[in-house]
Amino acid sequence: MASDSESSDVAPDDQHEHLRPEGTEPLARITVDYTPDACRHAPASGEIHVTYDHRGGARWRFRARFLPGGAVAAAVRAPAGDTAGLNYNLYLSSLEGSGDMDEIDFEILGNDKRAVQTNFFVAGCGGREAVHELPFDSSDGFHHYAVAWGAEAIEWRVDGEVIRREERRDGEPWPEKPMYLYASLWDASDVDKGRWTGKYHGRDAPYVTNRKKVKREEY
Repeated sequence: MASDSESSDVAPDDQHEHLRPEGTEPLARITVDYTPDACRHAPASGEIHVTYDHRGGARWRFRARFLPGGAVAAAVRAPAGDTAGLNYNLYLSSLEGSGDMDEIDFEILGNDKRAVQTNFFVAGCGGREAVHELPFDSSDGFHHYAVAWGAEAIEWRVDGEVIRREERRDGEPWPEKPMYLYASLWDASDVDKGRWTGKYHGRDAPYVTNRKKVKREEY
């Protein structure tokens, strides 16, 4: 079950929160968009576990949208075993599935657990992907991933180190829409004919992505 999280509770569009807390603050209230029985949430500790098996995966989001001016972060442990085909992530999006969404992504691709992909979209237009090597296997333990988003810059951080920074340039589009914090575990085998994440085999299913210390932070 999805614990205290409600899959049917949709946050109103005018419910926005600034990413400017005093210190850090756990994100205790989430909505599970699909397959709620594949998502376990412990609000008191901030731990969220998503399973991929015969049911498929699951996607959750924080119930309110964020405004720029801070960071969101989580400690993430990727699934063990042969995870080819799977995508596990942490990202901000104005609305998943919308054709004109603003979005900022952290994605681990199942065919290489020693790398992470970053990207951002403005009004549905991406094409800003970058792949970064990691000095560890992301399934070996928990590592801290954070996205800092402001009016003038975006930073992607792993274990406190900035792996990418994008600064706003005059005349170029910039993500400004209020955004939800999302995370999911899904089979991306069909994307680019399997060249993106590899092809799913499932020989080590079920796969579990663990996230804890899911927080918003000061920039």
